[in-house]
Order: sequence, then C-alpha cells, then structure tokens
Amino acid sequence: MSAIQYVFPDHWIKYDKQAIFQELTTAKASVMALRAIPFQRRWVEELQKVQLKLEVAGTSRIEGADFAATELEAAIRTENAQDLHTRSQKQASAAVKAYKWIATIPDDMPISAKVILDAHKFVVTDCDEDHCAPGILRGHDQNVTFGVPKHRGALGGDLCRKAFERLTNEAQTTYQEHDPLVQALALHYHFAAIHPFLDGNGRTARVLEALMLQRAGLRDSLFIAMSNYYYDEKQTYLQCLAKVRESNHDLTEFLKFGLRGIALQSSRLTEMIRTEVSKEIFRNLMHDLFTRLQSTRKRVIVKRQLTLLEKLLDADGRVEFLQLADSVKEAYRSRKAPLSAVARDLNRLRDLGAISIHRAGENPKTWKFYLAVQLDWPSKITETEFFARLATLPKSKTHGFLSPS
Repeated sequence: MSAIQYVFPDHWIKYDKQAIFQELTTAKASVMALRAIPFQRRWVEELQKVQLKLEVAGTSRIEGADFAATELEAAIRTENAQDLHTRSQKQASAAVKAYKWIATIPDDMPISAKVILDAHKFVVTDCDEDHCAPGILRGHDQNVTFGVPKHRGALGGDLCRKAFERLTNEAQTTYQEHDPLVQALALHYHFAAIHPFLDGNGRTARVLEALMLQRAGLRDSLFIAMSNYYYDEKQTYLQCLAKVRESNHDLTEFLKFGLRGIALQSSRLTEMIRTEVSKEIFRNLMHDLFTRLQSTRKRVIVKRQLTLLEKLLDADGRVEFLQLADSVKEAYRSRKAPLSAVARDLNRLRDLGAISIHRAGENPKTWKFYLAVQLDWPSKITETEFFARLATLPKSKTHGFLSPS
C-alpha cells in the first residue's frame, strides 16, 4: 500500500472549539494549580531532573530507541557524546542538550525559522548527522515516510521549503489568536506532518512543543514530561496524528488527546511537589519536637529516631524493615542488640502516629514488614495529643511488630 500523500492545509490551526472546551478547561486549570502551589527551588530542581529523564526517555523510545536504565543515566550525565557507545544513548544526550537550550529562550522570541533549525541541530548533532545534515531542510527527491498507516511528508525541495516557511509564518501570526496550549499542540502536529528534515522530525516536534508550553507557564522550573505521556500512549498518539491528517488537518482529535496529557502531567508534577511540601512540614515538626524533648528524661524522638524518619522521608514509598535497619546501622552500632533497638524505636514512632507498619506474607517465618512515614501526621496531631501519647507509651523493650502476635 502506497503512503498517504501530504496535502497543503487550507487552514493551519483548524479545530472545533466546542469539542475541545472541556479538555482545554481542565488542562488550563491543571497548569494554574501547578503554578500556584508553593515550592522551594531545591525541591523542584530535583523533580525536574526526574521530569527531564522521563522526557528524554520518552522522546527517544517513541522513535525506537532501546537502552537499559544505566545506559540512559550515562547518556544524561555525559557531556561528550563521543564517550557514549550506542546511537540511542547519543540521541538521548542530544535531547538533553535540546531541552536545556529551550529553557534559555525568552518568551518574547518569535518561533522563527532559525529557532526551529537550531532546535533540529541540537536534536541530531553528534548522533544522526552521518545521514541527516543538522538544520538543513530536505532537498529535491529527499522524501520521507512515517507513522501507521504510512504517511509521506511534504515532497522534498520547493514544497517542503514552502510548507516550512508557511508554518513559521503562521506560528508568528495566526497562532497568536489562540490559547498557548493549543498553539503548542498545533505546532507539534503541523511540523510532524511536514517532516521537513531527513531525520529527527518527531524529536524536534516534541522539543518545539515543550518550547511553546513554556509560554503557557510551564517554564524550566515547572517542566512536564509530555514525551513520557506520548510514549505511554504511543498507539493513541500515532492514531490521533493520523486522524488529523485524514480530516484535512482538523486538529480536534489531537488537541483533545494532547490537552488530556497536559492535564495529566501537570497534575502528576503538582502531586509530587505537594508531597515535598508535606515532607518539609513533617521534618519541621519532628525536629521541633526533638528540640523540646532532648532535655527531658522522656525522650522519644531521639537522634536515632530522627535518623529513621529521615531515611523514610527520603525513600520513594515504603521501605522493608531489614533494608531500613541496614541503612541506619551506624546510628545503632553502640546498642547491644541493634536490630531490636531499631524495631523498638519504630514501634514508638508508630504509636505516636508518625509512621505506619505493614506486614506482608501468610507464614510467620517469611513475614516481611514495610514502613512508611504518615505525611499527614503534622495535620492530625496537636501538641497536647503528642504529649498525651508520649505519656502512655509502653516502657517495655519488646519489639512487638516482629513477633507473630
């Protein structure tokens, strides 16, 4: 079956406004909620490393890249692409540079031909330039096909150049009449439909989308990994792009799909930041209590227990008891029975409501215990209640949660 030919659009940003109303409203509300939540820069810098990793992995894997987690980590950390071994790693490294570059572009800089050509240069340099000239449009007889079903980009040469020039002009004029989220997705689609370069078109389209999303408030400190969403929903992603092409470039289906992704990824990042806020409040409370208790005879949240809480706060989810005990062994080295001391301190923290303990397994001989901080503890316990619980803590040195009771 021959590839579906590229047809020059009658309209470069056509869609059903009523049909996308719900998705657009939800996406905008999610972005506003993300921007409104208070955060410390150091939290977000760490979260953005995770988002960038997801973005780079997603945009590379959509194009068929295959690498282990360690290979991806190396690609993200390595400055010199020549130190990397596989093409997939080199593509990931180039993508990192591209996303870091767009974070430096001011919001008032037009989406010009130069900006798009530069984006493509970042995407393919040091990884695909052996078969694709960085920042050079396809010439006469340089044609490409892509997608499922197969589509053909604009014919190489004059038509490709004309389509590219028209898109950059529309991005600076007609697009400005529409919501920034719609602009970002529209630029993504039309760039991908033209496929103006021999390679790196999908990756460049997603970089340009990320650049446009900055203008909707998703700048470098609140960057969301849309490519991770597209990879998770790859079949639907490709189907939506194909449907738009089949409907004479009516963007409605792709906009609905993309806006749902923006809402989802924004909400995920918001929740991650809220978790960091909760952890900080938890830390403030536990250190405040420690300061007030350290001069009394009844010290419950002592330094060892603060160490346990810090380890649990740093963990992503629940931690198995023996793994936790191993991670704090230095703090318990002076105890005669370190494992029992850890269990005893955890019991006290549980009785105070600061942590939860879950048992897994049916056979007592194979039981495993998992621990996690109760991030809502500061909002649930008052100072009066804390000291009341403190007074009722058992004085026994047992470590009950390890016993088959």
